[in-house]
Amino acid sequence: MDEETQRPDAAGTEGVVCALCETAAGSHDAPPTWICSVENGSRRYLCDCCARTHIRAIESRLDSAWW
Repeated sequence: MDEETQRPDAAGTEGVVCALCETAAGSHDAPPTWICSVENGSRRYLCDCCARTHIRAIESRLDSAWW
C-alpha cells in the first residue's frame, strides 16, 4: 500500500508498446483500456485487442507462456 506508483517503462520514443502484438500506445502512458501485468518482476502491457483475446487466461492468472 505504501509503494510509489512507477511510470511505465518506455521503449525508445514510442512509449508504451503491447507485449504481444507490439502495437504502440502513442504516448508514455497506457490508455485506460490496456492491461498492465507484472511477470517475473517486469511490467507487461497488453492492448485492448490482445487483452480481450486472452481475458480468461489473464483472469486465471496464468503466465503468458501458457497462452
